[in-house]
Amino acid sequence: MENLQDVKLLRIFIGESDHHGHIPVYEKIVLEARKAGLAGATVFKGVMGYGNTSIIHTSKILELSEDLPLIIEIVDRIDKIEKFQDVLNKIFEEANCGGLITIEKAEVIKYVSSKK
Repeated sequence: MENLQDVKLLRIFIGESDHHGHIPVYEKIVLEARKAGLAGATVFKGVMGYGNTSIIHTSKILELSEDLPLIIEIVDRIDKIEKFQDVLNKIFEEANCGGLITIEKAEVIKYVSSKK
């Protein structure tokens, strides 16, 4: 990520049980982001949430859900993020899953790769 001025945060909300063929949708998205050369991707697992169905998904032991909410965050230049939206649309269509995708302006304070 050379130019740190025009950077966006791509945030993707999906369910843990969403699959694209034999692999989870979150895994497919991260692999495709890597293939597209995006700066990086992180998947977060939520402890509780609901989507447009209003069904509560929770990690509480008495109401344990196998479909917890997941959030995938990717930060990169706006041109790369916009180009990746076509890939995301195809994944969502092929997986026939629901979700939410947002883009917001991000301010990168520091971006340093590992020295290993």
